[in-house]
Amino acid sequence: MSTKNLTLIVVVVFILLLGGCGCNAYNGLVQVDQGVKTSWSNVETNYQRRTDLYNSVIKVIEGSANFEKSTLKEVIAARAKATSVTVDINDSASLGAYQRAQAQLQGSFSRLMAVAEAYPDLKTTEQFKNFQTQIEGTENRINVARRDFNSTVNTYNLKVKTFPNNIFAGIFGYHEKPYYKADPGSENAPDIQFNIK
Repeated sequence: MSTKNLTLIVVVVFILLLGGCGCNAYNGLVQVDQGVKTSWSNVETNYQRRTDLYNSVIKVIEGSANFEKSTLKEVIAARAKATSVTVDINDSASLGAYQRAQAQLQGSFSRLMAVAEAYPDLKTTEQFKNFQTQIEGTENRINVARRDFNSTVNTYNLKVKTFPNNIFAGIFGYHEKPYYKADPGSENAPDIQFNIK
């Protein structure tokens, strides 16, 4: 066998090996990318569940005579904003905008619930009682879904950033994805004062 043939065989083997590694890396990247998309879908599903619950209790509250309308309008505006945000899970700015909109909705709804305490007739309705039970479970689901999303993003980012996958990730256009971060200010301990006399 001549040197020319041996060189050709080595080059062909190298190309096949590189192609096999590239296919394997690409398939692995597609798999973890789909995992991130599925996890994000679970986050959105749980937020949608919360929005649906909010919608049902808003209808109950709207039917209550003399309820404080300004607080209700604030919740309705926050709900509209939260449902209008389009998220690109590859873009930390759009993910941040989604988080802020959801936090604003939750905050305005918390104020609505505080105002609802002054309406004993409202609190005794069956729909309102069911809402209070269901929203607690939904908030827990949201927390679990966000944690699972961050875990999946971590797996994806490790795959994208470690050698030799980082070479193929760059070639195939896979880049690091942002994590779902805590709401701004949540790192501060709440100021709780007990005025016990």
